[in-house]
Amino acid sequence: GTFGEDRTDFLDSLGDYDLLIIDDLGAERNTEYALEQMFSIIDSRYRCNKPLIVTTNLKLDELKHPPDLAHARIYDRLLEMCAPIRFSGENFRRATAQDKLARLKNLMD
Repeated sequence: GTFGEDRTDFLDSLGDYDLLIIDDLGAERNTEYALEQMFSIIDSRYRCNKPLIVTTNLKLDELKHPPDLAHARIYDRLLEMCAPIRFSGENFRRATAQDKLARLKNLMD
């Protein structure tokens, strides 16, 4: 139920959880509506002082220097609420894809 009133109820319910995890921030559609919904969710958590975990592929510099006001409103709250932790390492999806390609080539030979 993510359409119409069901969507509004769903988004409103995100403030009810003790912990909210937002995965892959920055991968959502970059529309005014999507940004406003993201701001609303994050701002609600911010005002209620509820914990939030956010994963993103955005660099810390991108969060500190957003491209516009809409992103700045979101990122400013996140940087105040969350402690940035950088995880680095090999992209496991790329390694998996290369392994699958190698197996496929072996099958084709």
